[in-house]
Order: sequence, then structure tokens, then C-alpha cells
Amino acid sequence: MPVKSNTPEEEALADRRFRIRHSAAHLLADAVLEIFPEAKYAIGPPVETGFYYDFDISRPFTPDDLVELEAVMKLRVGEAHPFEMSSVTKDEARELFRDQPYKQEIIDELELSETITTCKHGNFLDLCRGRHVEATSDIPAFKLLNVAGAYWRGDESKPMLQRIYGTAWESKESMEAHLSQLEEAGKRDHRILGRDLDLFSHHDQVGSGLILWHPKGAMVRSIMENHWREQHINRGYQLVYSPHIGKSSLWETSGHLDFYRDSMYEAMDVEGQEYYAKPMNCPFHVHIYDSEKRSYRELPIRYTELGTVYRYERSGVLHGMLRVRGFTQDDAHIFCMPDQIEDEIVGVLDFAFDLLSAYGFQEYEVFLSTRPEKAVGELDQWDLATNSLKNALERRDVLYSMDEGGGAFYGPKLDIKVRDAIGRSWQCSTIQFDFNLPERFDLKYVGSDGQQHRPFMVHRALFGSLERFFGVLIEHYGGAFPMWLAPTQAILIPISDRHIEYANEVQRELSSDGLRVDVDIRNERMNQKIRLAQMQKIPYMLIVGDKEKELGGVAVRLRSGEDLGIIKISDLVARIKSEIGNRE
Repeated sequence: MPVKSNTPEEEALADRRFRIRHSAAHLLADAVLEIFPEAKYAIGPPVETGFYYDFDISRPFTPDDLVELEAVMKLRVGEAHPFEMSSVTKDEARELFRDQPYKQEIIDELELSETITTCKHGNFLDLCRGRHVEATSDIPAFKLLNVAGAYWRGDESKPMLQRIYGTAWESKESMEAHLSQLEEAGKRDHRILGRDLDLFSHHDQVGSGLILWHPKGAMVRSIMENHWREQHINRGYQLVYSPHIGKSSLWETSGHLDFYRDSMYEAMDVEGQEYYAKPMNCPFHVHIYDSEKRSYRELPIRYTELGTVYRYERSGVLHGMLRVRGFTQDDAHIFCMPDQIEDEIVGVLDFAFDLLSAYGFQEYEVFLSTRPEKAVGELDQWDLATNSLKNALERRDVLYSMDEGGGAFYGPKLDIKVRDAIGRSWQCSTIQFDFNLPERFDLKYVGSDGQQHRPFMVHRALFGSLERFFGVLIEHYGGAFPMWLAPTQAILIPISDRHIEYANEVQRELSSDGLRVDVDIRNERMNQKIRLAQMQKIPYMLIVGDKEKELGGVAVRLRSGEDLGIIKISDLVARIKSEIGNRE
């Protein structure tokens, strides 16, 4: 099996980075208590590219505070304090942290028999399970980045703390590379580009986490949807639509009211019946399948829908288009027989890679998540499903990492993460088995033996959601969409008012060839119009004046700044259509 595993060198580097970042978090808490002795400190774990620590103090941290905190941390590095682990009893821990309410809460939740460990460097002491560098001097490079609010333990009913984020690395060179990536990511921030390019917005009066798609953003979405539908129909999927709300009995049968209630919005009363905004599309697709008697001859059945769902996300985790409360999943559900599963998974994998590559993603990470400790379904079903996923990956020679026990309670899954233009990883496609819903809804098909059988069900999303994927696309391309996705592919810029008529003629001709073209008739200088078009990341700027009109062409400038000179209209159309066809 082509299972991806880290080399010993990669494992060693990952462990070193964990220890450095964990130790840097302790240094940060030490520095905060040095400057703000009254501060209450909560938790401070290492994370993927750095660390954070949460604090409760009487005033907000400022940028100047971060500079001062860094200076204290560097002082501790120079002092070379060793990190020393110790074991204490619960009563001893309470005494050691008697003035720290957040530590007291953690201690109180521990079992009496549970070993409590602490870590000390210099005069600073913290509750800690370990894995540090030997001494503070073994932290080569770190930097404090920013401050954010965070509820204690993510609970909105608990105090709001201040979270200081930092990054730490095994060398200054590695840290500088990461900081450069962060700087580039800031330039590509989809929230800023979404505003500057007039793609989308959200407003308090509408509601947090609810996106308004502006015409330009809606144009890109429409192109994505049309491409998506065409590809699905070509691959044997059947389009379906389902309502935005459903009766409580639907969500009771599906189990969502038992297992997913905290992420659902409050019920609405409709003629004495409780209805809920849907958090998932799957129960509706189940009912479409179950609307008539099914034969093995019909299987596999593949239903797909661009279905908008609504999930309650805490305000603290909302993030532009990447984390929202209302979003459209590119959902699909496959109902099939056990002996069809592997071929179906291979088909979905091929589909996922083809679709993602069409949007410019060529590098992937694939994760296979297996049966958790608590799960529904028989072991032989789990084995069949998991082996089908493994065999499909092997047939396509796809490297993957194992996530043992990481599957949902109702089935194993595959997750596909794409790597963007600056090397960041984004979760997109998911292929998820489900033994739960076919059982709950008593789904059946008549087999070749004339007996009733339970179908297997696979959930599948390729984009994940249109909102999130669009946000990822904006950041991947820095807002400069490829020609086939660009909301405006070209803009005509008349040199003077007397050239507006010719610009309109050219616009009509290009539009008749299916191109998305505007005319800039604002009372601005030509160079200003060109600059604004470049800022709007429009691929082609077409300048028209007397000479262009005489030659039956346009002077072409690209958003990159390249000047192509005068090109005939027919040649320009051929060039743009070639770019669209090649998805350059």
C-alpha cells in the first residue's frame, strides 16, 4: 500500500519544532507575568507553525507590549534556564497555583489518582505534561505576531481572554521563510481582496457569517456552478434539489437532533409543528432514494445538489468566506451495493483530482481516517469500506497518510487537502462512508436473489462548499483569476469621447463571441483607467483610438503590464478563447 510515512529525519524535526514551540509558550507566559504580575494565565499549547497563550488582564495588550514581551523572552533565552519537570499531588498543585483561577479549574477536573506534573524554568512554574527543549537557550528563533480574543475553553458563557500568538523555529532562516509566507498571505487575504475587487461582503444587519455575493463574485460562482453541473452530468450523477427546512421528525430519525443539535439553529413553529433550517442535505437525498422500490439493476445511484445549509458557528471562529454560518455544499450521495464500492471510490477520486486541477491545484495530501472507538455498523462493514478506500488509493497510486481512529462514528473517510500557490494546505474534498443513515431510514434494494438488502451510502463533496472554495481560490490566485474564471475578461478603454462609439462596437463583437467585456466611459485620463483596471486584476486592457479604429483592432495591455501592441479583433478572440480552453 502506498502509505505515506515520515522519514526519521522528518520525525525528529517535527519533534524538535514541537518542543521549541511548547517551550516558547512557557517563555511568553513568564514574560507576561514579569511585566503584568496581576495577570491570570490559562493555557498555552504549541500549534502547527507556532504557539499561543491565553491571559486575563485588566487592559488590552498593545503592539508595544508585544515588543516588550519579546525583549523579556530573549533575556530568558540568554539566561539559559533549564526546563525542569516535577510531579505533585492535587493538593500541592492547588497550593502552588492558589492565585491562578484558570489553573485551579484545570486541577479540580483531574482525578484524585491522576499524576499532576509541572514544569519550571527560572522562577516561572506551569502545569505541564512535558516535551520541552533542555533549556531556554535552546530556542533559536521566535517572534510574537498578534493578539486576538478567545473565550476560555471556547465557551461563550465563560470569560473572554486575550490570546497572544507567536511563531518559533529551529533556525532564523526557517522563521524568516515563514514570516515571508505570512506577509504574502496578508497580501492575498480573501477578505481584503473580496472588498477591493467588489466580490462579496457581509453586514451586521444581515447577520454574522452570512455572505452577500456581489455581481463580480456571483459571476465567478455561476461559472463554477455551470462547470460543476456539466462535469457531474457527464459522470453519471443526477441533479436533485431539496428544501432549506425540514420537520423535527426528519432530524430525529437522522440523528442530527441527538448528535448535532449544538450546531443547528432553533426550531421555528409552522402550524404547530417544529421545523429546522437544514444543517445537512443527506436526509433529503435519502428520502428521494426511498421514494420508490429500488432494484440492484438501478445501482449505483448518484444524487448531487448544490445545497445551501445553515450551521451555528460561534462568532469567534467566523472568518470571511472560510468559516460561515450559511453555505452551499457541492453535495453528493452515492447509493450502491458492496461489490460496487471500490469502483465508485476510484471514480470519485478521479473526479476530485480532475476538478481540483481545473482550478489550478496540482499538489495534494490525502488522509484515510479509520474506525473510532465508538462507532455504528458491523466490523465486517467497516473492514470492507476501509479496504475499499485503501484499494482505490492503491489503484490510482495515491500516497496517503493514516489517521487511525479519526473516522466519524458512522464510517471511514478520505480527506483531500490541496496546496496553494504559496505552499499552504487547505481541506477541500471529502469522501465519507455512512452505515448510520441507511439503517436509521431502513433503506433497501432488491438484489439479484430477490431478497431485500441494505445499500451502502457514501457522502461526497469535492469543493467542500462554494464559499470556502471561492475564498481559497481568491487567496491562491491573489485575486488574479485565470481567464476562464475572471468575472471581467477584458475592458475597453477609449482614448477620448469620440472613440466611445468604436469601443461599444468592439464590446458588442467580443460579447457575441461569449467573452465578458466592459467599456470604461468614466471621465478619467486613459493612464488612470489602465491603472485602475490593473488594480482590479482584469486580464486584458483594450485601448482604442483613431489608429486602432482605422486598423480594425485594439491596443492590448495585460494586467502584468506587458504591452502587446495593436491586435486585430479576430486574433484577439482566438487568443482569449485559447486561454479559456486551456484554463491558463
